[in-house]
Amino acid sequence: KLTANYQDLRGQQLKYSDLIFFIIPAELECDALCKERTLHRVLRNVNSQLLVVRPELNVAAFEDVTDQEMQSGKGMHFSIHCYKTTTPLAGMPVAFSVQVEDKSYYMCCERERGEMIIRFKEGEVPKEIPNESNIIFFKKTFTSCCSRAFKFEYSMEQGMFLAFEEEGYLRKLILKKLSKDEVDETMKISL
Repeated sequence: KLTANYQDLRGQQLKYSDLIFFIIPAELECDALCKERTLHRVLRNVNSQLLVVRPELNVAAFEDVTDQEMQSGKGMHFSIHCYKTTTPLAGMPVAFSVQVEDKSYYMCCERERGEMIIRFKEGEVPKEIPNESNIIFFKKTFTSCCSRAFKFEYSMEQGMFLAFEEEGYLRKLILKKLSKDEVDETMKISL
């Protein structure tokens, strides 16, 4: 029998037999998404253009980028934050952030006038996400025969994927609805 004594926060002496221990089985997992690792990549569309974020204009678009512009990296070098999941069939949960000047911005989705809009807001991606979040996307292979390219499904609206849409001279980042059997090249993103 152990007879060790401990002091509680009030300074009272406690005996080992007065303590209560909780044993939590190892197989139980937290429902929260917990950040597991971070990848640093550029995001390319089917036309080999890089995704560039311009927070001052409130826009993210795929653009042709020179080597010199790529070296400066302003708004185009992304951190892809991978989270541990208990539901791997949905895809790898990820969040995106990007550094512009000396500020960090994270990607999120918001409903505006009945339409889902991609936004980049100043701030950091959380280490843990306790429940649904407008910053999480499920990373999935683009097609079974194209394992080096991906599509990213918005976690809060099944069938909605990151894509680009031509708007004037821009190939703007958007959320786009996809039917189950369709293959849409505007959703193809290479890392």
